[in-house]
Amino acid sequence: MGVLDRFEKRIERAVNGVFAKAFKSEVQPVELASALRRETDTSAQVLSRERTLVPNAFTIALGASDHDRIATWDEALGEELSDAVTEHARSQHYSFLGPVSVAFERDGELDTGVFRVRSARVRGSIAPATAAAATPEHPVVDVDGTRYQLTGRTTVIGRGSESDVVVDDPGVSRRHVEIRVDAGRASVRDLGSTNGTYVDGRRTDAGPLVDGAVVTIGRTRITFSSRDRSRRGEGGTGALDELGGAAR
Repeated sequence: MGVLDRFEKRIERAVNGVFAKAFKSEVQPVELASALRRETDTSAQVLSRERTLVPNAFTIALGASDHDRIATWDEALGEELSDAVTEHARSQHYSFLGPVSVAFERDGELDTGVFRVRSARVRGSIAPATAAAATPEHPVVDVDGTRYQLTGRTTVIGRGSESDVVVDDPGVSRRHVEIRVDAGRASVRDLGSTNGTYVDGRRTDAGPLVDGAVVTIGRTRITFSSRDRSRRGEGGTGALDELGGAAR
């Protein structure tokens, strides 16, 4: 079953429930998902064999009638559409520069059933980890099963909404730890947290991060990956060599 098929089935279930009154014969959610998928494909920019960038910020312009109908459900629908874009990007091994978002705007010049899609590449500190490879320049962190690609120079993880990655863990401070990536070298720094930061079981205030390192904050485990392990060959130098032996 394809990404669009799975999305359509999710939307069908929603339409039978809370969306039933919002969508009748006007713009349908599946139409929007198809348009976002096309926009993603046609705007893809190949940077290298391992990295193809696509837009991550989408705006859908709707006529007055359609916009009014989705006003009550725009947040939920935006999340569903963002998930559909992310799943499609994962299937195509696309990469994002930042978080995926879908917003709606009212355009009085559009007729009912007609919409337009605009897209942009907006850089953020994190993006969905959709690409096959983690690299030293764009490492991946797995935070209790959710994977993020680090696309900015610094990424803050904590319990507060101001953090780049927000975790639901009472043992984690609002801004607990920072991961910095500079010229392919990664490091971790505790931000004055209450319960401290541990790397591979050892408490640390600051230090380098190597491929496979596990950072623990509160009850949350963060696994750091800077290499595509599926392509690691015999005789390869490890992440320790890449970091100049800083962790030896």
